[in-house]
Amino acid sequence: MKKLALFRHAKSDWSDGATRDFDRALNERGREAAASIGRYVKQQSMACDHIIASPAIRVTETLEIAQQAYGKPWQIHWDRRIYLASSATLLDLIHQQDDHYQSLLMAGHNPGLEDLILETVPLGSNAHRDRVEEKFPTGALAVISFDCDHWADIANGNGVLESLIFPRELPVDIL
Repeated sequence: MKKLALFRHAKSDWSDGATRDFDRALNERGREAAASIGRYVKQQSMACDHIIASPAIRVTETLEIAQQAYGKPWQIHWDRRIYLASSATLLDLIHQQDDHYQSLLMAGHNPGLEDLILETVPLGSNAHRDRVEEKFPTGALAVISFDCDHWADIANGNGVLESLIFPRELPVDIL
C-alpha cells in the first residue's frame, strides 16, 4: 500500500504586480491557512516518509509555516520540476520515488495537483472525488491510497481518495 498526500500551496499575494510568479509570497490568509493545515496534520498524527516540493516561494512559505505549526522538523526535497507541472510530469516524478517510502507528500500547484487527483481517482468513486471536480483550492490537502507495492504502479484510476481537507472547513480549535 502506498499513500500520496497532495498539498496545494496556500493563498498567495497578487498585490505586487512586479513580482515574478515564482517569487510570489503568501498573503495573510494564506499564512493562516498553512498554519491550520500544519496543526491539523499534527492533531491527526499524519506523517509521511518523504516530502518533495516545488521551490516556488509560495510553496516554501506554506511548508515552513505548516511545519512550524506541526512542531517537528520536516526533511523537504525541493524539485523545480514540480513548479507549475502538468499531472503527467507529477506522475512521472511519483514513479521515480524509492519504493522503500510507503508515504509521500508532494507540495505544489494547480492545475497539476488537481488534475492528478482527477486522473488517479476514478470518477464517482466518493464524495471527496466529486468535490475535487468542483475545486481543489489553495491550502487544500488530499490523501490518496494505492493498493500497490511500487510507486511506478500508480496509474490513472487506481487510487482511493481517503481524505480531502480545505483550510476554511477546519474546526475552530484547529484555526
